[in-house]
Amino acid sequence: MLNLNNTKVAFDYKSTNQLQRARFMFKMVSRPWLVRIGKYLTRFALFIRFPIRPFVKPTIFSQFCGGETIDDCDDTISKIGGYNVGSILDYSVEGTEEPEAHDKTAQNVLETINKAANTPNIPYAVFKISGVSRDTFLEKINDKLDDLSEDEEKEYEEVLMRIDNLCKRAFEVGVPIYIDAEDYSMQNAIDSIAWKMMLKYNKDKALVFNTIQAYRVDRFEYLKAEHLKAKQVGIRYGVKLVRGAYMEKERERAEEKGYPSPIHENKEATDACFNKCMRYIVNNLKDFSLCLGTHNEESTLILTELMKEKGISKNDDRIVFAQLLGMSDHITFNLSANGYPVAKYVPFGPVRDVMPYLIRRAEENSSVSGQTYRELELIKHELRRRKNKTNSHDAEPKQNKHKKDEDKIIKEVKIVDPDGAEAV
Repeated sequence: MLNLNNTKVAFDYKSTNQLQRARFMFKMVSRPWLVRIGKYLTRFALFIRFPIRPFVKPTIFSQFCGGETIDDCDDTISKIGGYNVGSILDYSVEGTEEPEAHDKTAQNVLETINKAANTPNIPYAVFKISGVSRDTFLEKINDKLDDLSEDEEKEYEEVLMRIDNLCKRAFEVGVPIYIDAEDYSMQNAIDSIAWKMMLKYNKDKALVFNTIQAYRVDRFEYLKAEHLKAKQVGIRYGVKLVRGAYMEKERERAEEKGYPSPIHENKEATDACFNKCMRYIVNNLKDFSLCLGTHNEESTLILTELMKEKGISKNDDRIVFAQLLGMSDHITFNLSANGYPVAKYVPFGPVRDVMPYLIRRAEENSSVSGQTYRELELIKHELRRRKNKTNSHDAEPKQNKHKKDEDKIIKEVKIVDPDGAEAV
């Protein structure tokens, strides 16, 4: 069984000062009340145009972002690349309504694709469709694409052109590109556009990836339906599989609009759906490529065991693991040290413009107490190890009380399709 507890491997790329700052940051975001206050204060500061950059950049920004520009990310790309960890440059500006901003976002994404084409340590590209289109427009076309005015038809074509330009360039230079998932209110539109791009560019291999959020109650059935469609037209289906990042927002919106919540009732159901989707993809890997985007140790270990059981090489280019910069280094760097392909999402953009992303990261960490506890325990263990100046194998850090015993994980992995994730 792969050991994810080696903190020397996990944090070798970080200085002691950087680890101490990370410990402070995770302590802060582990307090939900503090995150809530910080969110409202930040939004107010942005509203009155208070200069927040000097306070944000050396703290939460430096923890979760690579820099304000593509070039600013070079140090991060080089540093983690030295440990065989790739970078996925993510221009994390979202939710704008102006066409000029959409063109600017598209240009920044295009530059990340071009940089990836010439940089071995950048194996993938990524973008959000909400970055190149209005949120309100995506919500409008989510279920009513056949009911557009002449101006809206023109806007739709402009959005498709921006997206096609990005996917076409990725295809030309051979860089797989991930289309991120977003709110339920616009996801149908995103799924439809992602399918159009797959039909054009995924004939020989999966270059365009759509993102499936396992916290959606309908996503396993959706995955199976998409698989059948892809087989019928003879394309490879690219999936970035994640749990989801809009839980509270989705529940509140469903209650406000009067429709059933689209997401699972609890984390256990989400975890089960995630693992079920993962097994299904691995069982049908001849038709898929998979990016497993997770900070969950159990799911990571299950996939490595499935690969071993099915004789799938560690460096099979159809499977890659991914985590966010600033989180779950114990997963990222221990995977890499054991020969698995893995990459970090490296967000970048002007401090003020990436604040929605940073607020979401803080909320995510404050709402997943077990995960934040785990990060803190690992960091504290490594700081103690360094203080003791020992090169011997220390006792492993305390296990997260929410983490299942590894023997149980192995047992679960060895059950053949326990939840109906049968091959097609």
